[in-house]
Amino acid sequence: METKTIIERLRERHNITDLNEMQQQMAATDSRELILLSPTGSGKTAAFTLRLLRFLSPSDGNVQAVVMAPSRELVIQIADVIRPVAAGLKTVAFYGGHPMTDEINSLSVTPDIIVATPGRLLDHLKRKTLSVSDVKALVLDEYDKSLELGFHDEMQRIVKKMQHLQFVILTSATPLAELPEFLKLKKPEVLDFTRRKPAGGRLNTVRVDSVERDKLPTLEALLRSLDNGKVLVFVNHRESAERVYDDLRKKGFPVGIYHGGLEQRERKLAVDLLNNGTTPILVSTDLGARGLDIDNVKNVIHYHLPLSLESWTHRNGRTARMGADGTVYTIISDGENIPEYVCWQREYQPRSESSDPIRSDYATIYINAGKKEKISRGDIAGFLIHKGELKPDQIGKIIVDDHSAIVTVPRTVLNDGLLDRLAPNKLKNTRVRLSLLA
Repeated sequence: METKTIIERLRERHNITDLNEMQQQMAATDSRELILLSPTGSGKTAAFTLRLLRFLSPSDGNVQAVVMAPSRELVIQIADVIRPVAAGLKTVAFYGGHPMTDEINSLSVTPDIIVATPGRLLDHLKRKTLSVSDVKALVLDEYDKSLELGFHDEMQRIVKKMQHLQFVILTSATPLAELPEFLKLKKPEVLDFTRRKPAGGRLNTVRVDSVERDKLPTLEALLRSLDNGKVLVFVNHRESAERVYDDLRKKGFPVGIYHGGLEQRERKLAVDLLNNGTTPILVSTDLGARGLDIDNVKNVIHYHLPLSLESWTHRNGRTARMGADGTVYTIISDGENIPEYVCWQREYQPRSESSDPIRSDYATIYINAGKKEKISRGDIAGFLIHKGELKPDQIGKIIVDDHSAIVTVPRTVLNDGLLDRLAPNKLKNTRVRLSLLA
């Protein structure tokens, strides 16, 4: 695929008006062995998509490329970037928690690009539902994280089955001590963007003392003092995430929760509701510290002190991204041992409430039908306009999954009977159930 075409599609489908330096270099290089070192949130998915699609041929009935990533969320995000840009090439996503029958059905026409977690891809190979012997291009995204999660052996077993590999991209958020032997790289080109910070992205670090050992009252006061915007609250354990989330919800905060004990669809929904403004506060374990596509996080709060320098770095990296400023608040109780990597520029004690408090200006409507029921974003927008009597500018982000969809609307439109107007009507000749999520 021509570079110009790919860039035009990135602009049209993902609103990437100007390529950053990393994306420009990936668009220009002709290397077939690439190591891309780049922090999360720097636009690396678009960067490696540019180089990958330049290499691939028109659809030929074989799997041409495999992209492996360490988490379900990352697989979904990568596929969502590649699919609309790779028109003419079929892209599928395989990951745990996704119905295996749906994945097998998607193989009825051989895909050109497979985006998958190592474990799920290996499962397909064991079942012999697909072959990767003709794969010529491989991307290992967030390779460092894959090693942390113990995926080395799975990746090695999969790559050994790729008998005609000609092209490799390996990405990592940190420099690698050694390259994976199973890739048999000769002289890879290394593009290192780990030391480069976008202009204007100032990170402010603040200490907040908690008078009580239980930090919940201090967290509540801090949140009430902050101006409107997205906030990530980090804790160290799932149980703590549940406790903090329950408390904030009872106190009326627009809050979501994210941790490894939730089902994949629940975690995805939590991120979607954060991004669309329905629940602008998200309580998360370190699972949410990297690998998620979350834009414009204004504040990060360490409710619990991070257990490692890496955790401190990745949590803080969720804000002050892509040129925007951000603030990190660390809540510290009396007598708490403070690791040497935890630092701050100033101290702050919340004593008054913000005049522009954190709030949920948007609501999310759930629809129990999706792609497999032949429902598109255009169908949903038309349904809301014609049957719900909404104006186009009152319809926010629409996300369509296999068997469900969500759409964002201003909370003000709910008060004049929107759901009542929609309920009796069919969506594209399909009887659907609509409900308010949050």
